[in-house]
Amino acid sequence: MRLLVTGGSSFVGAHFCLRAARQHDVTAIHHTTPLHLNGVTSLKADLRRGRVLARIAALQVDAVVHIACKIKGFARQGEERGEAARRDNAGMMDTVLSLGRPVIYASSTVVHWGQDSPYARSRREDEQRLAESGLPYAIVRPSAPYGRRLASHQPRHKESFHTLAELVGKIRLIPVIGDGQYRRQPVHVDDLSDAMLGLLQADLDGRAYEAGGAAPLSFDEIVETIAAAQGRQVRTVHLPKAMFVQLARLSRDFDPSLIQAVDEDEVADPTELGEVTGVRFRSFSEGVRCLI
Repeated sequence: MRLLVTGGSSFVGAHFCLRAARQHDVTAIHHTTPLHLNGVTSLKADLRRGRVLARIAALQVDAVVHIACKIKGFARQGEERGEAARRDNAGMMDTVLSLGRPVIYASSTVVHWGQDSPYARSRREDEQRLAESGLPYAIVRPSAPYGRRLASHQPRHKESFHTLAELVGKIRLIPVIGDGQYRRQPVHVDDLSDAMLGLLQADLDGRAYEAGGAAPLSFDEIVETIAAAQGRQVRTVHLPKAMFVQLARLSRDFDPSLIQAVDEDEVADPTELGEVTGVRFRSFSEGVRCLI
């Protein structure tokens, strides 16, 4: 199968491309971060620009795996910046839909947030547009993907679990936003990739699937699990969320709107996705050693 993967230079995108290239002919689109992966054809293109459509359509792919998404920067300079980011994501979806091929869309559990944010709205809008397109499709909503570093590729933004594992390995007091009881269901990137590949072999009947690990964990429990894998004893120090929101406004790597919603639970029961694809989703305690 000839696959087009958008967002190939992202953490999830690079892992998926390498996994997919074992079975398929993979072309990975990247924009600002160079991409050099064994067995994967790289194509530099800005999906927000309609003029790239003819160039991509000429590849005559069988399906598109749409991973590219603008996540950060939604509220750093106010609502106007957030609307610009939403337009960027909408422009990328325009190009994907215009190809007229079956689509696997890697969305996010943020669509379930109770708090409103431009990023969550953008994800919901992309899902709705795909559902109304008339194309065969499936949506996958991963919760907190994690996995090993790739020696052959360094994403522009460091993956958050790698940063957390480094922090746990260096200091004893781990700063945590808020009460640390908000839950995630970390999904190993190999399990996520295998599930998306499995969906390509199934009938794409327009369903949305949650993709998480075997069980949800509080953030405090995630820190404890990483520490146990390193043989370390650490303590979490809970600090006010409002302080981190203000600090995020001064950073290029953090988005205040995402920090504001950090205490939203992002759980994702993978039972249905596992039944359809045959993938067994490992627990975080099983997979965590890849971070060490």
